[in-house]
Amino acid sequence: EVQLVESGGGLVQAGGSLRLSCATSGFTFDDYAIGWFRQAPGKEREGVSCIFVTDGTTYYADSVKGRFTISSDNAKNTVYLQMNSLKPEDTAVYYCVADRFLLRRHWRLPTKYDYWGQGTQVTVSS
Repeated sequence: EVQLVESGGGLVQAGGSLRLSCATSGFTFDDYAIGWFRQAPGKEREGVSCIFVTDGTTYYADSVKGRFTISSDNAKNTVYLQMNSLKPEDTAVYYCVADRFLLRRHWRLPTKYDYWGQGTQVTVSS
């Protein structure tokens, strides 16, 4: 059974940092693309970042480039999202996602991912 378990969310002041973790199990970690989406109240889900574990290629939304960093620990089957210089507009529920056959040009499309975690809340106060 595939499982994606997020942790690390919380409340932080603007300018602060958080690190989200996505612990995975039930599939061959190296074969997958693993990413993060977020959804704020009243807004659509937004692709934040993605890593293709096979070769380490990473992708970022323009809104987080230079502030967020995605990485993977293959020994722990875990993906991290380091979030620095947080802004109030980063407030959302953050979801970990995974897919084995994701095309790179599709990384922003939520419908292309087969597996989703339960989400973790990130709140940035001004």
